Amino acid sequence: MKTILIVDDDEHIRNLVKGLLMKEGYLVINAENGAEALETLKRDVCDLAIVDIMMPVMDGYLLTTEIRKAYDIPIILLTAKSQIEDKEKGYESGTDDYLIKPFEPKELIFRVNALLRRYGKTNEANINLGSLYINKKSYEVKIKNKTFMLPLKEFELLTFLATHPNQVFSRGHLIEKIWGLDFEGDDRTVDVHIKRLRERFANVAEDFAIKTIRGVGYSLEVL
Repeated sequence: MKTILIVDDDEHIRNLVKGLLMKEGYLVINAENGAEALETLKRDVCDLAIVDIMMPVMDGYLLTTEIRKAYDIPIILLTAKSQIEDKEKGYESGTDDYLIKPFEPKELIFRVNALLRRYGKTNEANINLGSLYINKKSYEVKIKNKTFMLPLKEFELLTFLATHPNQVFSRGHLIEKIWGLDFEGDDRTVDVHIKRLRERFANVAEDFAIKTIRGVGYSLEVL
C-alpha cells in the first residue's frame, strides 16, 4: 500500500485531501509545515508528497528543493498561485506536477495515480544505450568517461526518450509527460530543450542521436 505525505498549514485542506486519498486506498501522513515534513521523511517511507507553497517555517518551494536532495519521490505542489512565474519557480525547485486551488477531487486523484505509475516504471532500472548511461538515482548522465549533470527538465526529457529508443513522440506528448498537464508554455519549450541536449552531446555522442521527425516530433535513435 502506498503512503502519501500531505504538507499544508491549513487543517481543512489536510483533512480534505486525506479523506480523498484514504477512499482510494492510500495511507496518509500529515505535516503542518516543511520542517515537520522533513522530520517525517526521516522516520517514514513515503511514496509521494503533496506540498502547499504558502506555509510558515519553510515554504513549499524550499521544501521541494530539500526533498529532491535526499528522496526520489514524486511531488505535487498544491497552491492558490496561478501565475506562470509561480509555476516556473515550482518546476525549477523540482516539482513533478502543479495543482491550483480550488481543485476537483477527481483531478487530484488521477494526478496522484499517474505520478505513482510513472515513477514505478521509470525508476525500475538505470538506462544503458551504447555509450550513454543514465543514473536515475543520482541524476547523472555519462557518455564514455565524461559525466554530465543536467538541469532537471533536460534530464527528464533525455530519460524519457532513452526509455523509449527509436520511438517518435510529438511535442504535445512530451509536454504532457515532462512538464505536466498545467503547463502554459508552447511547443517551443521542447525545441529549446532538445537543442540544449544536442549541444551538450555534440562532441561525444557517437552511437545515439536525437532526431527530428519533420511534422511529427522527436526520437532518440540508436545508431
